[in-house]
Amino acid sequence: MSSKKIYIINGSPRKNWNTGKMCESFSNGAKSQNIETEIINLYDIDFKGCRSCFACKLKNGKNFGKCSYPDGITELLEKISMSDGLVLASPIYFGDITSSMRAFVERLMFPFFQYDNNGTTIAPKRLKTAIIYTMNVDKDYFFRDYLGSEKSDTLKNFEKFLGYVFNAPDIIYAFDTYQFSDYDKYLCERFDKIKKQKQREEQFPKDLEKAFEAGVKMAKEIK
Repeated sequence: MSSKKIYIINGSPRKNWNTGKMCESFSNGAKSQNIETEIINLYDIDFKGCRSCFACKLKNGKNFGKCSYPDGITELLEKISMSDGLVLASPIYFGDITSSMRAFVERLMFPFFQYDNNGTTIAPKRLKTAIIYTMNVDKDYFFRDYLGSEKSDTLKNFEKFLGYVFNAPDIIYAFDTYQFSDYDKYLCERFDKIKKQKQREEQFPKDLEKAFEAGVKMAKEIK
């Protein structure tokens, strides 16, 4: 394996479901190019978002430019900032990334974003980045209602700041995902279980292949 490393952050509470499988496929693509990867499941870690202590902005402070709050994610933030690639994977909940992913990006990126007149980034490395979005809605709905309207600011800002602090992300989508192993057990009248099953069998393997190829691409870029 190369000394280069990519961290893949899974922001889904169901670590072995759609988002988790996309993470695994991305990882396999990168490893096929002899790049080390590590998948981190955020819901396994005891941490919270930014506490607005501003220790990372304190002039001449010992924690200037890094998050100082001691909890389950502090050591990981340091490791990620010195890696070579970063993948942020999240299901879409109410048109946004999950709360755990939001908390993670606050802790990771805010210390690097400076309050000078230029909004300078002081990230120690300009990591290659990618975002994996998985969602229950179809492609048309996503681009019309989540990215094609005034509701879209949240995801656009997330992508913008990731690019500003590190590098503009490649984005991989998995639309219209299969949510339950048995649709008859849940109240979900608005979804056609036959259509969902077909999507799972025919489209999701293609989505996994896209994630694999994105992993290959990032690995080649950081070699």
